[in-house]
Amino acid sequence: MPQSEPLIRFIRTTAADIPADVTLTLTLEQRTRCRLRVMLDDGREAGLFLPRGTLLHHGDALIAEDGLVARVIAASEHLSRVESADPLLLARACYHLGNRHVPLQIEPGRLSYRQDQVLDEMVRGLGLEVRLVDAGFEPESGAYGGQGADQTGHAHEH
Repeated sequence: MPQSEPLIRFIRTTAADIPADVTLTLTLEQRTRCRLRVMLDDGREAGLFLPRGTLLHHGDALIAEDGLVARVIAASEHLSRVESADPLLLARACYHLGNRHVPLQIEPGRLSYRQDQVLDEMVRGLGLEVRLVDAGFEPESGAYGGQGADQTGHAHEH
């Protein structure tokens, strides 16, 4: 029986400007997990063994126990994208989506969120056009933690 390669164990993050040996494409959900079995983009199996609360961003670098460096790539996800030159309209959309605890990627003149037909209709009702795109998703981390320990649920009590 052939011996399988040992699992590559990524144990810490490092400065994004160091050269990488390999890439690792992850969804937002995967980038919020500190313990996860993954497949590197070159097909090798690896595991994330990172400090609790670590949130990986597109472009971050990971270092394995053996010194291997992997560059994190934000995987394409189905997103709804809203663009407008009217900052008040975008602010209103952010307010209403945030009131529903929707993770938002906010950029100059546009915002993106995970595609949802009900939310799309609400945003259209505010007078904005919604476009469906497949792109990497980097939502705001939140005002209270920076690390965004829970990007998909509630971080506070009502």
